[in-house]
Amino acid sequence: MDIERIKASIKAGKTALGIEFGSTRIKAVLVDESFAPVASGSHDWQNRLEDGIWTYSIDDVVNGLQSCYRALCSDVKSKYGVEIETFGSIGISAMMHGYMVFDSAGNILVPFRTWRNTCTGPAAEELSSLFSFNIPQRWSIAHLYQAVLNNEPHVPQAAFFTTLAGFVHWKLTGKKVLGVGDASGMFPIDSTTGGYDEKMLDVMEKHLAPKNYPWKLRDLLPEVLSAGDPAGTLTAEGAALLDPSGKLKPGIPLCPPEGDAGTGMTATCAVEPKTGNVDRKSTRLNSSH
Repeated sequence: MDIERIKASIKAGKTALGIEFGSTRIKAVLVDESFAPVASGSHDWQNRLEDGIWTYSIDDVVNGLQSCYRALCSDVKSKYGVEIETFGSIGISAMMHGYMVFDSAGNILVPFRTWRNTCTGPAAEELSSLFSFNIPQRWSIAHLYQAVLNNEPHVPQAAFFTTLAGFVHWKLTGKKVLGVGDASGMFPIDSTTGGYDEKMLDVMEKHLAPKNYPWKLRDLLPEVLSAGDPAGTLTAEGAALLDPSGKLKPGIPLCPPEGDAGTGMTATCAVEPKTGNVDRKSTRLNSSH
């Protein structure tokens, strides 16, 4: 390992930081210009069953993010003797699906409902029939529509809903966006446009119209981005959130936040021709021909 070369890359910000929120561990990996991992950090966490819902609190998410980042910085300091001030880029990924819904002031309306919850059977069944398209129980739209069917009081107050990766990215950049892979676990994607399926959105809007909610579904969903699309930069508030010590500088570009299905496929080379991958959460088969 060329310590001096890596040290120079870290000081010059010629590195990329990836942070992944798994179900039991939050992981941070720093890679250099050759895409080789040069440092890492982690934070163990567990979801909790509260009022019949598997959840992590917002404090769990923020504290875990900061703990993981501190562990990465400590690893860099011990290996290379330098402090991290910037990166060439940052990417966030996390467990897919689930339900994080916020009001217009950015307050979470109900505890985060993770992918582990399977309490949306009636909604999933009705939506699958409505769209003539399979909607798994864990998808975000199933969670939202189950809340509609349950007449939950928070629904009229909704202004935005997203996944865990989308939430963390929003807090770091101020951008309400999702990578197309993660977005595909919120609402069906049109493979020809790379965005949400407009016909299904129209069907859903018409189906919800009698409820007279003060929102349209299109307004609640995060914008869909493809790999390589600009997804915002680290704000001053985001830098302070990630690194309360104040050493990290804002302005770092971030890629679109993604779900763990796509990142897992990439990490295991399951996107190469003649390979395949089964996603245990969404029970979908992904293959590369």
